[in-house]
Amino acid sequence: MLVSGLYATLLIGVNTPKEAMAMYLDFLVKIPNAPGKITYRKKGDTDYVYYEYDRIYDKMSKKTNPKRATIGKKSEADPTMMLPNEKYLKFFPDEDVPEMSHRVNRSSCLRIGSWLVIRKIIEDYKMTDILGKYINGKDLGLVLDLATYSIITENNAGQYYPDYAYNHPLFSNNMHIYSDSKVSDLLQSMTDEQSVGFLNDWNANRDHREKIYITYDSTNKNCQAGEIEIVEYGHPKTDVGLPIFNHAIAYDVNNREPLFYEKYPGSINDVSQLQLMLDKAAGYGYKKIGFILDRGYFSRSNIKSMDDHKYSFVIMVKGMYGLVNQLVLENKDTFENKWANHIDEYDIYGMTVKRKLYETDEKERYIHIYHSIVKESSERTLLTKKLRQMKAYMMQHTNEVFTFGPGFSRYYILHYNDKNGVFLFPEDRTRVIERENDLSGYFCIITSERMTAKEALNLYKSRDTSEKLFRGDKSYLGDKSLRIYGDSAAESKIFIEFLALIIRNRIYTYLKDEMSKLDKRPNYMTVPAALRELEKIEMVRLTDNQYRLDHAITAKQKAILKAFGLDSNIVKHYAKDISKRLKEAR
Repeated sequence: MLVSGLYATLLIGVNTPKEAMAMYLDFLVKIPNAPGKITYRKKGDTDYVYYEYDRIYDKMSKKTNPKRATIGKKSEADPTMMLPNEKYLKFFPDEDVPEMSHRVNRSSCLRIGSWLVIRKIIEDYKMTDILGKYINGKDLGLVLDLATYSIITENNAGQYYPDYAYNHPLFSNNMHIYSDSKVSDLLQSMTDEQSVGFLNDWNANRDHREKIYITYDSTNKNCQAGEIEIVEYGHPKTDVGLPIFNHAIAYDVNNREPLFYEKYPGSINDVSQLQLMLDKAAGYGYKKIGFILDRGYFSRSNIKSMDDHKYSFVIMVKGMYGLVNQLVLENKDTFENKWANHIDEYDIYGMTVKRKLYETDEKERYIHIYHSIVKESSERTLLTKKLRQMKAYMMQHTNEVFTFGPGFSRYYILHYNDKNGVFLFPEDRTRVIERENDLSGYFCIITSERMTAKEALNLYKSRDTSEKLFRGDKSYLGDKSLRIYGDSAAESKIFIEFLALIIRNRIYTYLKDEMSKLDKRPNYMTVPAALRELEKIEMVRLTDNQYRLDHAITAKQKAILKAFGLDSNIVKHYAKDISKRLKEAR
């Protein structure tokens, strides 16, 4: 019987010599330099190498009998070398052997479940083909490995990549495990041409004849290291005192795919950047598109820019915003209790008014006004709590020379002693507070095209996936901060992060679609939970040096794999391929 792998030969039989029954390793080593202890014995065509490991004195015969063990077979090509067996490892444990070094560099237990899912998505998107046009084969595998690493481990720190590679399959040639210094070199060497080339091809593959809606949103990221040109002190949503840069993603809500990304200096606000992004969308060939935007992008200049590009839009506006609050008050109590205006999916009432937003507006817009009883109760409660806290704070500083921030003067008239500037007491601005209460629970969505209040709300709600994408970017990919030195490395890391977002977003949509088919909502069908469960699918390396599945796929894992069109047989097929690649890489 022949067993291949680390132990290359195992011969067993009634007439089999004892020396041949040992299991031999599949590499050569130097015959040990142990004077007086190495002997040879020829049997057939093979010269066996013996090692004398002990001597025992026999009182009866009054002779010393040597104890020898076969440690290998002499090489026919080089008489100074031999093919060792497991006894050699026992008697010479400190000797360097090639295969043992290889085994130490990779874990004997590989976690393959999440990697298999990611591999399928990469194949479905033909990402290797697209990236292969711009990134050489050696680096391409590492780029995909870094994207996969950030998804599975929820981390983007390059210095920890080798720890991940140690116990996972890889896309790199021969599944080679690269060091953190190689990761750093790669990030420094990648060019704008590579990322731009991918984005051009990625967007060229879209159907530009189809009318799509793009949700465009941005977030800011802190920078903890390095001198990077786009990093400036700006207006972060959460200020931790670090310089920032802004990062935005355009997302196709129809096909549920990220399209392209933007990065721009921290001092540039969202409103200004949107106008540049509109030019970029046109450059990618998008013509029949509409934009779904958050309230941060609502401005006259942005609306005019979208009109100039002939792009339709859906923009959310708070009911208290200056351009719409009067319109809300004019229509208050005209639709909130009419069942015909009820939108059942969200338990919200809505109506639509057609008019210009401001006097110089060139077109009439469709302004959809909504009211939520739950939202009204929440906003009133928050306002009451805020006013109570503000007043308590001000009362602590009566009879003191004290200056309050602008937020206080919005709700209170602050009375001071004209002679010494001492703060005396606050007086409620009752009209302001009552007006804010009147507007509680209301919000508006403005659309450039005619549609019902329900249609506008459904379109706006479709941007929820985009918001989850950003939460995934900052929470699950470990990208709240950029820890990198230099512009090249920063650009490369942002690009690899975008590749990871494409893949992770696809994982999310697959799981969401599968969960919609189920009667229950299992807690393992979220992206983080599913990945953790899939990580339990493992391959182990046995004594023949080949990796095999450690155990059968569980019912829970089968349910998750089904979302991606995978089953136990496909996992077994992939597992055999992994084992084959690792064997060929030795």
